[in-house]
Amino acid sequence: MSTTRPKPRARSPRGRPALGILLLVSLLMGLGLAALLTRSPAPRPADAEAARFSAGRAMVDVERLARAPRPLGTPEHAEARAYLLDRMQALGLDPVVMEGPLSPGSIRRMERWDLSPEAAGYRVRNLVGHLPGRDPTAAPVVLMAHYDSVPGSPGAADDATGVAAILESVRAIQARGPTQRTLIVLITDAEELGLDGARVFFGDYPDRARIGFVINLEARGGGGRAMMFETGPGNAGAVGLLAEVAPHVDGGVTSNSLAVAIYRMMQNDTDFSVPRDRGLAGLNFAFIGRAEQYHRPSSTPEALDRGSLQHIGSQALEVTDRLLRAESLPEAGPDRVYADAFGRAMIVMAAPWGWGLVVVSLGLLAFAAFRSRTALASLLRGAVDGVAFLAGAFVLAQAVRLAAGPMLRRVESAEVYYQLLERLPLMEVATGLALFGAALVFLAGLGGRLRLGWMGVVAVLGLMVQLIGGWDPVSAGMTGLALVAAIAVPPPAASPWPRWLGLIALVLAMGTLTQALLPEAAFLFLWPGLVAAGAAALVAGIDPELMRARIALVPLVAAVLVGAWLLAMAHPVFLGIGMDLPGILALIALLWLSLAAPLALMTPNSPGAGPWRGLAVAGLVLIVAATSVSASAPMVLPG
Repeated sequence: MSTTRPKPRARSPRGRPALGILLLVSLLMGLGLAALLTRSPAPRPADAEAARFSAGRAMVDVERLARAPRPLGTPEHAEARAYLLDRMQALGLDPVVMEGPLSPGSIRRMERWDLSPEAAGYRVRNLVGHLPGRDPTAAPVVLMAHYDSVPGSPGAADDATGVAAILESVRAIQARGPTQRTLIVLITDAEELGLDGARVFFGDYPDRARIGFVINLEARGGGGRAMMFETGPGNAGAVGLLAEVAPHVDGGVTSNSLAVAIYRMMQNDTDFSVPRDRGLAGLNFAFIGRAEQYHRPSSTPEALDRGSLQHIGSQALEVTDRLLRAESLPEAGPDRVYADAFGRAMIVMAAPWGWGLVVVSLGLLAFAAFRSRTALASLLRGAVDGVAFLAGAFVLAQAVRLAAGPMLRRVESAEVYYQLLERLPLMEVATGLALFGAALVFLAGLGGRLRLGWMGVVAVLGLMVQLIGGWDPVSAGMTGLALVAAIAVPPPAASPWPRWLGLIALVLAMGTLTQALLPEAAFLFLWPGLVAAGAAALVAGIDPELMRARIALVPLVAAVLVGAWLLAMAHPVFLGIGMDLPGILALIALLWLSLAAPLALMTPNSPGAGPWRGLAVAGLVLIVAATSVSASAPMVLPG
């Protein structure tokens, strides 16, 4: 009896565009979720229940304080002080004025600002009130903000918002009933000059040695979600407290240990710097959106994002109330690694646990490589290809940013600086478009002429950044790294496994290095790396040949959820350093690629066909659009 072999099932290349569309869908879904995560909560109205924070009630104080600029030594400053004394008295805080000397540096700054230190009597005047607790022996808690502003700015955000949030929080705390320990309400003076008010208080306050915890409220801009961006030393207990109150905060908590680690490396200061340097535990909150309002005449009550007031005030209320009613204050301990999970909860872990994540992630990666028959050499080639993308995307982001105006390090004019602040939202959109475009070009294969073209574009852009933006060793190094990595590694194979696993291996390598050098920041790589390695292991365990289209749901879900989390985290990073170093967001693009890459690289029903080339066209269109967006509003340069 003769037999015939069945003909293989016909395979169609339709799977490639379909998965490419899934890639775009995952990005759009991630962007939508990230937009929800970065929105400030709705402000509560003035008739909200008494025990809750109400931005509607707090706005009365903002409108009164921010009617005009109130720098030290002006009549408006004195009027603001008199108003606040009356408000604190009405709340039963029995306020006193605590005076101290201006520092020589502050006197010089007043003279540069054409202010008169003589008019202020060369003195700062803090306002100090007390809300007594049941136990006078318990360590008190300090809740502080500053009431002065810079010349020319009404300072509705910086820091009328902080002062108003404190007054409304005190009212809500009283509505919740007596507390265990005493609250010290500290409204400082001369913060804008040189933190003089905070130095006077923490240097001269009679009971300063007993202070157990400090909460500071600040702003650098006029909107956006409020972030806890700085802690005192040994923050284990303070971070644990923040995690406990997160579910009770309107809009949830926004914070991560990466922001704290980066801020420590910067030379910026707030009033919180003074108690922090004295070893006091505490938390520092601020919002930094709508940066064009920072220290500007536009920082008015009308322009203020009331949702930002609701967010920072709700966090201040819940943290302070929890501290005041606790039998004991949070204990100091080794700094924690943490990040908020979609604003509604916080993931907190001890720094050494990062090494466990490294081991587990590498085990999952090894399993995926074994099941998919991916050789180590192929995996390493995929990782080096990822380096070429990362470095090239960094250079591209820097070049797109340069189209918007001069780099911050070359700006000497305040006029140009504030024009750049006004263009910051455009810069963020342009950077995002450019990085996503670069990711699509990368996923298109970077083979043959496309690879040579990409190398040429990176080389030209790198040269432009140096010639127009000024010598920058980081951008120069990234340009060279992109070219070397692209030349050294041949175009990847048609199979998606080496490229996907290579990207994951690169992320885990960077996470391991960060875990060794700066463990507070390692979560940025290790958490997405763990999810990506887990997704790869699951796909390899179920379908190592990638013949089932539905298996794409695994990386799709991972890309949407973790991608949204990454995009929400990228937003405050860009607001903080995007004017001079937008290329750092290429790291976020790499992390997203390690999750989303298989949606473009997988080719079910078309083995060996390679990635969908239409991605390259879409990527180039996005890069051109990004450059156009960045350059869409010409700057007016002085002279």
